[in-house]
Amino acid sequence: MAAESLSLFTAIGLSEQKARETLKNESLSLVLREAIVQAQKTLGSSVDKVTGTLLYNVATRLKDTKRLGFLVEYIASKKISTDLQLNAALDYVKAHPLDPIDTVHFEKECGVGVTVTPEQIEEAVEAVIQKFKAQLLAERYRFNMGLLMGDARNQLKWADGKIIKNEVDMQVLHLLGPKTEADLEKKPKVTKPKAAEPEKKVDAIVNGEMKLESVSLMEQLRGEALKFHKPGENYKTEGYVVTPKTMELLKKHLEITGGQVRTRFPPEPNGILHIGHAKAINFNFGYAKANDGICFLRYDDTNPEKEEEKYFTAIKDMVEWLGYKPYAVTHASDNFDQLYQWAVELIRRGHAYVCHQKVEEIKGHNPPPSPWRDRPIEESLLLFEGMKKGKFAEGEATLRMKLIMEDGKMDPVAYRIKYTPHHRTGDKWCIYPTYDYTHCLCDSIEHITHSLCTKEFQARRSSYFWLCNALDVYCPVQWEYGRLNLHYTVVSKRKIIKLVETGAVRDWDDPRLFTLTALRRRGFPPEAINNFCARVGVTVAQTTMEPHLLEACVRDVLNETAPRIMAVLEPLKVTITNFPADKAIDVSVPNFPADESKGFHAVPFSSTVYIEQSDFREVMEKGYKRLNPDQPVGLRHAGYVISVQNIVKDQTGTVIELEVTCMKTDVAEKPKAFIHWVSDPLLCEVRLYDRLFRHKSPEDPSEVPGGFLSDLNLNSLTTIPSALVDRSVKNAKALDKFQFERLGYFSVDPDTTPQKIVFNRTVTLKEDPGKM
Repeated sequence: MAAESLSLFTAIGLSEQKARETLKNESLSLVLREAIVQAQKTLGSSVDKVTGTLLYNVATRLKDTKRLGFLVEYIASKKISTDLQLNAALDYVKAHPLDPIDTVHFEKECGVGVTVTPEQIEEAVEAVIQKFKAQLLAERYRFNMGLLMGDARNQLKWADGKIIKNEVDMQVLHLLGPKTEADLEKKPKVTKPKAAEPEKKVDAIVNGEMKLESVSLMEQLRGEALKFHKPGENYKTEGYVVTPKTMELLKKHLEITGGQVRTRFPPEPNGILHIGHAKAINFNFGYAKANDGICFLRYDDTNPEKEEEKYFTAIKDMVEWLGYKPYAVTHASDNFDQLYQWAVELIRRGHAYVCHQKVEEIKGHNPPPSPWRDRPIEESLLLFEGMKKGKFAEGEATLRMKLIMEDGKMDPVAYRIKYTPHHRTGDKWCIYPTYDYTHCLCDSIEHITHSLCTKEFQARRSSYFWLCNALDVYCPVQWEYGRLNLHYTVVSKRKIIKLVETGAVRDWDDPRLFTLTALRRRGFPPEAINNFCARVGVTVAQTTMEPHLLEACVRDVLNETAPRIMAVLEPLKVTITNFPADKAIDVSVPNFPADESKGFHAVPFSSTVYIEQSDFREVMEKGYKRLNPDQPVGLRHAGYVISVQNIVKDQTGTVIELEVTCMKTDVAEKPKAFIHWVSDPLLCEVRLYDRLFRHKSPEDPSEVPGGFLSDLNLNSLTTIPSALVDRSVKNAKALDKFQFERLGYFSVDPDTTPQKIVFNRTVTLKEDPGKM
């Protein structure tokens, strides 16, 4: 019995130690066992860890066990799924000991069925930020952020606290900008008058009004960037290795660069860039730009098996699309001759040797030491020359460096044999340098001051410094920062290729992906992606963000740049029987209703118009404000109110046409709503996109045991082949962006032909939960 209970308890997520401790408490064990068995019967399967944690909490905290079955039923059916709800449920049953429990009242008090959307959280936090805005601007990051959380939680009782905190952090950052050095200083113990002194560089008085200073790009690159060394002062960086030649090399470096900041963006040309690369592009190019420096686009083309011309072109295209111009486009292969000469020198100095261990032998964390590590220098020189001349088969010999890296990896490979023609050098080489060997030396050749890379390369920092110093060449400083990832997606080249091969997506630029080409095709403006990267910041920790935070940045940009037009996705024909003219009337529609100085466009208004099917209901429902036989509605921009006179149906009873009369808005009673419409429209195809995956982490086997391909959302693309759009867009070009009034932001897809425009929905409009 004890062994069975132990197995049962560990199956719901308890550690073995915790499970054994629980077994010592006989009454608790009986209650928990009963709860688990009942939950398994309700579910018809095993209990997941989240449910198991809630069951354990019920078993340990419930005083009146006659309510156990009642609460377990709610937990197993996922009606109670958070600690907040469980706390409320336990309080409720404690306060209502008599039978029967009023389930309607219980569910209301416990938030059963309540869904808090990301948009609701965003709006609530916006309101709280606005409430404390003046105090936030004055106190900046010394403001008690707990007040913001408390206020937001009061408005969003059932929301996930972590998501609220994330939204608060993002919006505070958006308002205040990244922390300045003054913000990071420890708060001094000062007298009240000193504490009241204004913060430095926060605001200025202009014409008697307080005005926030603009936040520079450098200030947006927060975190590690504040610790960066000045050019030529590499030796001041913690961990930097100083040799007898260091100061001489730094002096020559300054003579060559003139003290200029130099960075590089070094992608491998074997795939398309994704949202994580956008952070790297912004950091490298942005840091150089903010400091009047330069940034190289350097292709790390050391693996000829995987490199293709289309990737070289696409990478440069994306860098420039994001608004950055490389100082120079370079390639690791530009330096193959120099790298080879240095490899020979490394052997001569006793720092490298030719090894014959197989790849399989040196994989993993604890591979056996090479028996060839101490072979004579002259022998390694002859063998390395033989490798260059093609005297060995692939995998038969490598050149390895004599060092141990931070992660314990011993003697990383510097050169390997590959009988594959190179994209740029053809058949000249059959040996190619590795990343560990190439990267720091190319940085040295280009006199990079700040070699910025993601956190996983921290284990290579020691080899970076070691190799430059072993050859007595200029040694830059490597700085690491955390990757940027998004939930509900995959960015691995290998996995995207799988998605393409299986037909789950069309290609690398399918708008459901988060490659940069896909985001461009979907209609994401480059400014929005850059703003998102700036809001995330350059943190040391890996950051995994919710897609809706990126979408919020997209809305911010498109709201100011995408002209408004009218389109109808699911048309319903409306005939105006008393149309006031013999032919169509031109209606002038503002491109941006909030700012008419940005111009107008004309749309025809005739006796036949089309509205959304959802904007008409034959049977009135409570709270419905749009068109109904008993309820007129206004037509946006037209200046008319229409009233239903007759409903035309087909043989199946489906409404196919409405006959209405119209009246000028200045004489009609004000309608409860105004709806969009089109008249004499263009036919178009509209593609609506949803998340490609159903779970937040489709690559996590604990969340998706069947692998990421098993997690595909089969409804991630909806195509509407016969939508209608007003004629003002007839000359629209690929990637032109519009806001379809009341529907969302849309972009013209490259599949567009002279016969039919194709639109991709970029993002929806910000949701209004109260709108019907």
